Amino acid sequence: MAIDVATVRKVAKLARIAEPEARLESLVQELNGILTWIELLEEVDTDGVEPMTSVVHQGLPMREDVVTEGGDPAKVLANAPKTVKDFFVVPKVVE
Repeated sequence: MAIDVATVRKVAKLARIAEPEARLESLVQELNGILTWIELLEEVDTDGVEPMTSVVHQGLPMREDVVTEGGDPAKVLANAPKTVKDFFVVPKVVE
């Protein structure tokens, strides 16, 4: 797959990147070099090679749902800057 100046101009517009016309030709060369390198990677035989890491075969650790009383309010509110009874007091943010 080869990239031309029109494609680079279109991608730059879609990405909202302002590139001067003088720079477009060098970008064409750079992007074509990157695509050539990627095409070389496609030739590598990876049959039978196990992935080094994958989240596909891992399950999430599960814990039992346990109903609790929520803890001691005095301990929960101990570091709160301001409290009223057993509630946090926060500054008003909506007028």
